[in-house]
Amino acid sequence: MATITTKDSTEIFYKDWGSKDAQPIVFHHGWPLSSDDWDSQMLYFLGHGYRVIAHDRRGHGRSTQTDTGNEMDTYSADVAELVAALNLKNAIHVGHSTGGGEVARYVARAEPGRVAKAVLIGAVPPVMVRSDAHPEGVPVEVFDDFGAQLIANRPEFYRGIASGPFFGFNREGAKVSQGLIDNWSRQGLAGGAKAQYDCITAFSETDFTEDLRAIDLPVLGTGDARDRRSDRAVRQPCSEGGRPAQERHAEGLRGPAPRHGPDPSGDHQSRSPSLLSQLSEPSGLTTRRMAQANAGCQPASSWTSRGPSPT
Repeated sequence: MATITTKDSTEIFYKDWGSKDAQPIVFHHGWPLSSDDWDSQMLYFLGHGYRVIAHDRRGHGRSTQTDTGNEMDTYSADVAELVAALNLKNAIHVGHSTGGGEVARYVARAEPGRVAKAVLIGAVPPVMVRSDAHPEGVPVEVFDDFGAQLIANRPEFYRGIASGPFFGFNREGAKVSQGLIDNWSRQGLAGGAKAQYDCITAFSETDFTEDLRAIDLPVLGTGDARDRRSDRAVRQPCSEGGRPAQERHAEGLRGPAPRHGPDPSGDHQSRSPSLLSQLSEPSGLTTRRMAQANAGCQPASSWTSRGPSPT
């Protein structure tokens, strides 16, 4: 297995496919999964000439089951060490859910020349938990219940997420795939319980507002049309940071709530071509309409939005 060892002796597993001369795309997975969640996308973009990399976040998948460092600052530092070890330059970083938070923090602090663009898919920024400053957030009791369910019966908890809201299998008329449910549960149970428990706090309570303000690179944020309340919350700090921001609600990148993960009918056929069309633009992430945009937004080369699901 390919791994790096971080400064605190944590082993981080990673996949690195394709020509080392090609532009790299780095994929960041959601909670409580692993880099395996990106396999379809990695194969798709590998076939279109990119170098594709994905890692298992500390405490997840095949990386060390850490009992410390399970928070966004260390996640970001781990990414920086991986990027340095592979000498990645001009990379595109793509993060889903918790991985989107990891991308935001890393990109905001990255060395010049390391990052070209970023993509946040149904991501957790700017902050998930409800507070006086973020009254539209999710009540903290929801995340407390996540932790309680993980402690009480982690296998059953993960099976319930995969068979219900993640793929939208709880929607009327959904075609349920037992293989996808089993694979999701497999990824979750491969990681460490302590690290995944800590990660609930990391993805729900970390405030990424200042990270978003600090990013001065093209950022594409995707969500569905029912995520607009959160879209505005992310768009504002990016615009205040000096770079205009606009969201895109991209069909195929995320479907109607409550689905939080990929379209189970064939994710790489639906999500990846839409993303490829954006990444391939000579000028970067363009303002071309993918599905629909909020009325009144001005053309921009960076967008941010997030979906409401807490992973």
